[in-house]
Amino acid sequence: MELNILTICYLVASVTFILGLKMLSNPATARKGNLVAAFGMTIAIIGTIFLYKNSETGEGLHNYGWIFGGLLIGGIVGTLAAKKVKMTAMPEMVSLFNGMGGACAMLISVVEFNHLSKELSAGMLDAGSIQPTVLIIVLGLVIGSVSFAGSMIAWGKLNGRVKDFSFPGQNILNLIILGAALAGAVYLVIDPAQSYLLYVILVLSLVYGILFVMPIGGADMPVVISLLNSFTGVAAACGGFLYDNKVMLTGGILVGAAGTLLTILMCKAMNRSLANVLIGSFGGNSNAATGGGKKEQGHYKEISMADAAMVMAYANKVMIVPGYGLAVAQAQHTCHELEKILNEKGVEVFYAIHPVAGRMPGHMNVLLAEADVSYDKLLEMEQANDEFKTSDVVLILGANDVVNPAAKTDPASPIYGMPILEVEQAKNVIVNKRSMKPGYAGIENDLFFQPKTSMLFGDAKKVLQDLCAEIKSV
Repeated sequence: MELNILTICYLVASVTFILGLKMLSNPATARKGNLVAAFGMTIAIIGTIFLYKNSETGEGLHNYGWIFGGLLIGGIVGTLAAKKVKMTAMPEMVSLFNGMGGACAMLISVVEFNHLSKELSAGMLDAGSIQPTVLIIVLGLVIGSVSFAGSMIAWGKLNGRVKDFSFPGQNILNLIILGAALAGAVYLVIDPAQSYLLYVILVLSLVYGILFVMPIGGADMPVVISLLNSFTGVAAACGGFLYDNKVMLTGGILVGAAGTLLTILMCKAMNRSLANVLIGSFGGNSNAATGGGKKEQGHYKEISMADAAMVMAYANKVMIVPGYGLAVAQAQHTCHELEKILNEKGVEVFYAIHPVAGRMPGHMNVLLAEADVSYDKLLEMEQANDEFKTSDVVLILGANDVVNPAAKTDPASPIYGMPILEVEQAKNVIVNKRSMKPGYAGIENDLFFQPKTSMLFGDAKKVLQDLCAEIKSV
């Protein structure tokens, strides 16, 4: 009876995972989808703790003190971290949490292999009979270790603690390390008695995870985060196979598949292959990232706050392009206030969202959702590019590489071929930046020197507050 109830719990949880993931694909239902999936996970956890029985021994779980202690500590730490995190640090938190998922899969593999190894040494098991189980264990170990190490490096890069690092022949060394780890995994599956190999594989996988992410530049971080997320999902699915846990398997497969599809979409948005992102990355601190060196751009022009307010107040349509600078200034609420003021003056306002704007997939959507910006106002790249042609003003807030015309006009540019927001089609372009420094990819932006473009320097929040005050007085 308990087994049947547990099966129903797992079925309900699996369905909520699928529904939640579906709802996450739309900004209007994303928050509800997150709650639905969390509800399903709660059912699965409670069902496992109180209803699970070992198929061979009939025993349930024990060590409830450790289980509930871990749940309590993890719940408190996770809640406090989520409540205190700033929008600029959200990508870091995603990387950190993703890394913890990879670490769990890694530790599960180590613990379960040690159990098998002891029983094998005691003659309780035959080496041939456990080979399929060992295969699942080493897959979870390798994938989980790479995800954990890579996510920690990505976390460090995003918060500025870890700098880009590469050296000649690094890609070849990476392949050698990965090949050695996989060769060791194959040998361990063939001969599970060689238990020391597990730790050799573990170390090699961790080193590969570090070296794999170290040279990848800032502009490619959204793709890397998405890819590592898919790794964690696959590693969790291995745990589901290992324990014959249907809900763990379903959740892992969903995360792995969703992460893989998102990675493909992100690469498509950048017009680059995944191999090019991982091997020919750009966005690092090296001079090579600028591709072709600096060229004479001419002069840029500035616009006064009063003139910017006048142009926007008398416009028919204003398009706002949010970027990481908006998140850094925590100016999303002030931006929404500007939208409302312009609406009161009869000005249409929309937001143009590039798929890779910010530091993680969907960063700008989450940022604007926090300020209660209507989802109907958020236009994806293709739709936004159609609207620019009839826009009087485009206000760019901290975005850089996603509006750089070099992606269309300069074959020497590292971002050449990447689809961009074609803001130059509007009548007027106002760019808010702190300075003329290049963006996260380290590439000069041709847009800033075009005749239609005017620069409005300063912190995004202060600039928006002053704009709101000026437009009210117009």
